[in-house]
Amino acid sequence: MPNELRDAISPYLRSHADNPVAWHTWGAAPFEEAARRGLPVMVSIGYSTCHWCHVMARESFSDPELAAHLNERFVAIKVDREEHPDVDASYLAAAGAFTGNLGWPLTVFVTPEGRAFFAGTYYPPVPVQGTPSFRQVLDAVTEAWTDRRDEVEQNAGEIAAALAAASTTTGAGTGDNAGSDVTADEIQAIVTRLASFEDDEFGGFGRAPKFPIAPVQRLLVDVATSSSPAAPAARALVGRTLDAMAASPLRDSVEGGFFRYSVRRDWHEPHYERMLYDNAVLLDAYSRVGSFDVAAGIAEFLLTTLQRPGGGFGSAQDSESDLGEGGYYALDADGRAAATPPKVDEKVLTGWNGLAIGALAEAGVRQGRADWIVAARAAADRILGSSVSTDGVLLRATSERGASDAVATLEDFGMLADGLLRLATATGEVLYATAARDLVEQCLPASGDARVFAAPGGGDPVLAAQGLQLASDPSEGAYPSGLSAMASAALTLSQLTADARYREAAARAVRSVHDLALDNPTAFGAILSVGVALSDPAVQVVVVTDGSEGSDGPLADSARRVRRPGAVVAVVPEAQVAEWSAAGFELFEGRVLGAGAGAAATAYVCRDFVCRLPVGSVPEFEEQLAAVARI
Repeated sequence: MPNELRDAISPYLRSHADNPVAWHTWGAAPFEEAARRGLPVMVSIGYSTCHWCHVMARESFSDPELAAHLNERFVAIKVDREEHPDVDASYLAAAGAFTGNLGWPLTVFVTPEGRAFFAGTYYPPVPVQGTPSFRQVLDAVTEAWTDRRDEVEQNAGEIAAALAAASTTTGAGTGDNAGSDVTADEIQAIVTRLASFEDDEFGGFGRAPKFPIAPVQRLLVDVATSSSPAAPAARALVGRTLDAMAASPLRDSVEGGFFRYSVRRDWHEPHYERMLYDNAVLLDAYSRVGSFDVAAGIAEFLLTTLQRPGGGFGSAQDSESDLGEGGYYALDADGRAAATPPKVDEKVLTGWNGLAIGALAEAGVRQGRADWIVAARAAADRILGSSVSTDGVLLRATSERGASDAVATLEDFGMLADGLLRLATATGEVLYATAARDLVEQCLPASGDARVFAAPGGGDPVLAAQGLQLASDPSEGAYPSGLSAMASAALTLSQLTADARYREAAARAVRSVHDLALDNPTAFGAILSVGVALSDPAVQVVVVTDGSEGSDGPLADSARRVRRPGAVVAVVPEAQVAEWSAAGFELFEGRVLGAGAGAAATAYVCRDFVCRLPVGSVPEFEEQLAAVARI
C-alpha cells in the first residue's frame, strides 16, 4: 500500500517509504481521517541514527501481514523527532505515564484528538522476556479501543490535563520559578558538585552509559577563564575530562569527531553515530583550551562528512553500514577508503547549524583556518537564504529536496542567532549581526507575557489546535536548550548595542531556572555558562584594521586570545566600522584607525562600555587586556 513518506525531507521518513504500512506524515489530515473512520492513531517517532528504530522497521513495519493488520485498525503516523522536536517532547511526556523505559523508537497510541492512552518503545516481533510482541500490543490496544472506549478516552483526557497543568507551572523562562543571579559562592559550588560526579578512574561524569555532556565541558571552560576563585579547579577538571575523552574510543581517531556515547564506563563500545550538535559544542571546548589537534579533527569531520552541497551541515552520520552496526568504524584508514561509509542524514537543521556556525567561526580565527570560516559563512548564507520562507518565517529544516513544513522552535532561533553573532564578530560582517538581532527581537515576549523568550507563531499548529502544546523544557543534555541559546545571544547583543533590554532578558533567563540549575548542573551547563558570564564584568575588544589582504596583524592575534566568558572580541576592517555603527551597534561608535602614518590596526579595550585610550602596539594592548581580561 502506498504511503506518504517517499517525498519527505527527512531521510528517516524516506527509509520507511517502501513499508507496506500506510504511513502518514505529521499533520492534521491523519487525525481527521482517524475521526472519520472511528480509529485510534499510532504515532511512531524515531530518527535516522536510531539503531532500534531501523530494527523495528525491518522486523515489523516491513511485514505485509502485520502491516495489513495495522492499516485496518489504526491510522499510522511516522515522525522524525529531529524535524518535529515539539511533537516528540509532547508525546514523550505523555509516554511517561505508561512506561519508565523512555526512548526511541517511541510508539504512542492516541485518540483522534491526539490524546495518548498507551505508549511504549521498541516492540519485538515475538514476545521476549516479558515484553509483548508488537502484534500483541496492537491487539490489546484494539480491544481496549473497541470494548472500553469511554474508559480509554477518560484516561487520555486526564493525562493530557495533568501534562498541561504541569507545563503551565514548571515551564521554561517564566517568572513562576524565578531565583537570583549566579553568585561567586554558587559558581564554586557548581564546580565542586560537578567534581563529585567525576569518574576518577576513566574520566568524564557518571558511570555507564557515558556521554560527553558537551555543554558542561564548555561551562567548565568558561569558569576556568573567569575571575572566579573556582577557576583553577574548573581548569583541572575540564582538562582531565577532555583529555580522557580524546584518548578514548569515544573519539574517532581515523576521521575525527566524537561518537554520541559509550555503552561502558571506560568509554569502550561507543554508540557509533556521530551527531552535529555534540561535535559542534566539543569543537568549541577543545579549541578554547588549546587542544588544537583534537579540534582540527572535529572540524575536518564536519567539513568532509557532514557538509552539504551549497553549504550547511547534515544532522548526523549513521552507525550502520553494509558492514553492520559499527563495522565501518572498526576499520583503519585504508579499510575505510575501500568501504562504503554509513549514510549521512542530509537534512539541515537550523538550530544545530547555528551551533556549528559559531564554533567553526571562532575556532577558525583562533587557529588561523580560513577554510573553517568559509564553511561557517556558507552555512549561514544557506540558512538565511533557504530556511526563511518568502513571508519571513524561519523554518526548522531543509534539504536538497526543499523545505520542511516543521515550524522553527526557540532552539532554532536562539542557536542560529548565537552562531550568527559569533560569525559576525569573527569576520567583521555586520549583516550577520543584524540578522541575529532580528531573530532575538522576534522572541522577546510582548508586554505582560511572563515568559523570557518565546518563538513566534505558537509552536506546532497541530499540537496547538489539540491543546497539547507543552512549554519547552529548560533542561539540557547533549546540547544547549532554546532558552540558554537565546540568553547567550541576547547577552552578546547587549555588549554590542548597549541596549539594556538584552542583558536583562539574559539575566531573567538565568534566574528563571536558577534553583533547578544549581541542583543539577549536569543538565544546565549552557544556561549556567550565561550565568558565569553575567557574573563577570562585560569585556569588549574592538580591533580596527586597514582591511589589507592576508593576516589582520598582531593586534588582532592578541585580541583573539582573549578567553574571558562573555567577552566580545571583534576584528573589523575600517571600511565596515561605519556600517556597524549605523546599524545601531554602539560599541563601534567612533572607532577609527589610528592617525599615525602607516597604521595597520588600532585596538580599543572596554569594560562595561568604559573604554581605555586606543592603542596601536601589542605591548600597550596586552597591558590593557591584562587589566580587564584573561589572555
